[in-house]
Amino acid sequence: KPVALLKVHQVYQVAREHSIPIIGQGGVTTAEDALEFLIAGASAVGVGTTLFYDPLICTRINAGILDYLERKKLAEVGQITGSLRLNEAGPAKCGC
Repeated sequence: KPVALLKVHQVYQVAREHSIPIIGQGGVTTAEDALEFLIAGASAVGVGTTLFYDPLICTRINAGILDYLERKKLAEVGQITGSLRLNEAGPAKCGC
């Protein structure tokens, strides 16, 4: 899943300049999964197959997201969208 999140973040970096929303989907079974997509840059999260196994999963995911927002003292989900910061190294410098 880290590769999927990196791809969402890469798409977010391009799409945000044009105000294009991104929907994160694939493997969302917990609030933590949904939060990872949101932090990587998704504006919304889709839940699919998990609904077949747990029809009430959306209620639990929403409650988990609300709990996260309260713990972080945030007013809305939009405040975490795209908040991922990668430790990217700059270009290598010659020590000559």
